[in-house]
Amino acid sequence: MNDLASYIRRVARGKHGSEHLSRMEACEVFGHLLDEQADALQLGAFLISQRMKGETSEEIAGFVDAARIWVAGYGDIRAPAGCVDLPCYAGKRRAAPVHLAAALKVRDAGIPVFVHGVEHIEGRWSAWQALNSAGVKRAVSLTEALNVLADEGIVYADLADICPPLFRIYNLRPRLGVRSFANTVARLLNPLQCQGQLNGFFHTPYADKMAGANVLLHQPRSLIFMGAEGEPELYAERQKVVAMQVADTMRMLDLPDSGCEPYPKALGEVEDIAGRFAAILAGDMDAREAATLARMLAAFRWASGGELPTDWKNMKGKVTES
Repeated sequence: MNDLASYIRRVARGKHGSEHLSRMEACEVFGHLLDEQADALQLGAFLISQRMKGETSEEIAGFVDAARIWVAGYGDIRAPAGCVDLPCYAGKRRAAPVHLAAALKVRDAGIPVFVHGVEHIEGRWSAWQALNSAGVKRAVSLTEALNVLADEGIVYADLADICPPLFRIYNLRPRLGVRSFANTVARLLNPLQCQGQLNGFFHTPYADKMAGANVLLHQPRSLIFMGAEGEPELYAERQKVVAMQVADTMRMLDLPDSGCEPYPKALGEVEDIAGRFAAILAGDMDAREAATLARMLAAFRWASGGELPTDWKNMKGKVTES
């Protein structure tokens, strides 16, 4: 791609001079950079430039378009009706992953769940480690994932297996020193085109950006929210920033405060987190964990069938991009 430098020049002109790319341009650029033969210097320059500029919903949608091209079977292999896409790319280091306990419970209630993420996250307990401890099977392709879903009702797929080029770029974070948009792309990838999606983030502006991208990507419905430690786990106490996206409509939700203890601030040991997860699966929960579980069960039911809990207030006005 001879004019890649011209795209980098447009996005790298600084706070007041940089330009946003169209969805088509973003797809073209990232499609080239996903190729293993792409110039490493240009890849790094583009990732850092976008980090400094900030991505738009259109750009993120274009990046997702490009990444999906590299997912074998994308578009042909689809999740069963009511399946929920659960992207888990942050891991846990303060508390047990209640959202994964909820995923297992809704599976038992007949709601299929497709979980994807990365196997190892430095200093954190990953979704795969948690699900593996609970006996969940891992699929290395979309075909295998669909078969496991049919038999088990829940499956885990790793980004390294379903989209190796995106994983390669996602995995550059230690070398870049900062998070790149590859993390956001992975969360919005929805490889099996599930009708419902639960998606967490850590930084507030991504509510608008990710919900807007899902509109452009024709996602039927999704909840995009500030999740516990960046995972798709709603807080039991006062929940900050929940964007509800249904087709081309985006609105903010106001969830009630459960009144329980706030989310832990102190870091925990992986062994302790694993122990709490096993206890939760066995029904041994404290008040915060029980309230979180109930909230996540409601979220899964909405993502699967579109039924919004009556105490989740639909606030007026559309989400606007930051």
